Amino acid sequence: MRTSPSACLSVALVSAILLLSSGCSGGDSPGAAPAAGGGDVLASNSYDDLLTLFEDWREFVRPNRVDGVPDYSAAAMAAQQAQLPAYRARLAAVDPSDWPIEQQIDHYLVRAEMNGLDFDHRVRKPWADNPAFYVTIFSAQSDVPAHEGPIIDAWLDTWAHEYPLDAASTDLFAERIATIPALLRQARGNLTGNGADLWRMAPRSFAAQSGDLQALAGRVAGSSAELDQAIAAAIAATDEFRAWLAAESPSKTGPSGVGAGNHTWYLQNVHLVDYTWEQEETLLEHELARSLTSLRLEENRNRDLPMPTRVDNAEDYDRVFNAAVDTMIAFLEEEEVFSMRDYMEPALRARVGRFSPTDGLRGFFSEISYRGPLTMRNHDVHWIDLARREFQPHESPIRRASPLYNMYDNRSEGMATGFEEWMMHAGLFDQQPRTRELIWILLVQRAARGLGGLRQHAGEYTLQEAAEFASSWVPRGFLPADGATIQGEEHFYLTQPGYGTSYIIGKIEIEKLLAERAKQLGDEFTIKRFFDEFFAAGVIPVSLIRWQLTGNKASFLDALQDQGTE
Repeated sequence: MRTSPSACLSVALVSAILLLSSGCSGGDSPGAAPAAGGGDVLASNSYDDLLTLFEDWREFVRPNRVDGVPDYSAAAMAAQQAQLPAYRARLAAVDPSDWPIEQQIDHYLVRAEMNGLDFDHRVRKPWADNPAFYVTIFSAQSDVPAHEGPIIDAWLDTWAHEYPLDAASTDLFAERIATIPALLRQARGNLTGNGADLWRMAPRSFAAQSGDLQALAGRVAGSSAELDQAIAAAIAATDEFRAWLAAESPSKTGPSGVGAGNHTWYLQNVHLVDYTWEQEETLLEHELARSLTSLRLEENRNRDLPMPTRVDNAEDYDRVFNAAVDTMIAFLEEEEVFSMRDYMEPALRARVGRFSPTDGLRGFFSEISYRGPLTMRNHDVHWIDLARREFQPHESPIRRASPLYNMYDNRSEGMATGFEEWMMHAGLFDQQPRTRELIWILLVQRAARGLGGLRQHAGEYTLQEAAEFASSWVPRGFLPADGATIQGEEHFYLTQPGYGTSYIIGKIEIEKLLAERAKQLGDEFTIKRFFDEFFAAGVIPVSLIRWQLTGNKASFLDALQDQGTE
């Protein structure tokens, strides 16, 4: 490590600089100060020191464990919060101003994560306010780089293991699942929040966990006595906790959102999105009107064509959904949208799924997909993203890791949402004119539900009102207000500020970047070059990708705050 001749500063002074400074790059670096975990904070301009800090940081954000159970008690969380300034001091002591842009971006990513933990301690407090935070069993993979929403350190991804379980997985399952009863006992003492909607929705989350555990019990029965016993105890504890939540929830009467001001701070300082709550509302209102208007124009143009019908049997399902993958891959290759790799077709094929019979309404996305299988293959660029992370990992250890606090949302969800419309404009649905209508319905739904989530955080809507608002805008009855899709989405957006708007805002930000890059490159611009560069930057906030691709750093990044006000 190279050390500057800066004078030594106390932790208090370093912390004061962090709180008052408008930026963390450039200028004189602070000198030595007591470091987290002992030792001194030494001024540095070494990228390796940032990587070391990142490793320490990721270990620090994990709670301590007591008898294998993560400790989210008030005392433990207060102790963690008290240590955060020392990690900020270490980061402030690393001066990235002379580094290449890619490495400077990594510095911002670590800083944004530190702001995320700060926000959790000051505002969100999921361990105290959000009962669903204590769900630990996840039976299905997310299509983004990490779990969506605040996630407890005790989680178990049952989908990520092969069955029958090998000995190592059996032991892991038994060990992790055995902690659920103690964790839920701890949760009863930790949960002190008064958010009515967060409490009202939580029993649904634990009903789902109970169902997942019961399904797992049948799948692994006989693997080991310890695992069988652990699952049985976890089911009983989950059901008891769900009953406790149901009994307590009527007494909860407070707001569940973080407030418009906090929402803005979180957008700008954690997700690195340069908008306010009010600006996001305006943009989503515009996109809602644009998408519904476009739908009505498409319907008028197609008025003499038959409406698409739902796939209604397994044989047709397998045929048309696999054909949609073939069409998608061929289109991407022929139109030179981005460089193709061998892993991409299997990544899409693996998400085809199976036919599910029903006499009634399916979930919203199934209603779309069963009428136009190519629509969601478009959206499945998500899975190409994830496969790229596996087969073409970024050289930066910081970018290879999944960003904390869902910082990726505008990049990941904005890309998948935008890709639907962009490929439609590129000609993907020219032979399926009525499928174009489904693309517009998808965009209507994203805008309407995003507005519902946004207004929940400002205290303008309850969760039910947000669901009813979204339902009222989505055509053809595809999104009933009491359905699991919109109820679950609005609950999720309440737990994760900014996520509900990220589908639209991210799409807009990527469009702005594409336009800026096209203007910058002139005749040298191609769609393939743009997306290849875009993907190569990693799944990080679009504002940072813009800086890397164009060399133009958004001014708001220099004005980031390290601490906001409640």
